[in-house]
Amino acid sequence: MSAITVYTKPTCPYCLAAKALLRSKGVAFNEISIEGDAAKTREMIERSGRRTVPQIYIGDTHVGGFDDLHALDAQGGLDTLLAATV
Repeated sequence: MSAITVYTKPTCPYCLAAKALLRSKGVAFNEISIEGDAAKTREMIERSGRRTVPQIYIGDTHVGGFDDLHALDAQGGLDTLLAATV
């Protein structure tokens, strides 16, 4: 199992963008689709405190959604976090 977890929905454009960004970094991730899965949706909300997808975790760090992931990458922090985790 990967140290990176992404909660998603199949038709979410932000989910697709987050997964593309992670793939461009060459890292594997565990995708958890919450589409139609009440238990996984509750798990995501309890874990993140948020109801929107994607919700991204790198190791024990809750990055947040795509905007947060993109901002972290733009600031140069994503590569550092990934290197420490994977």
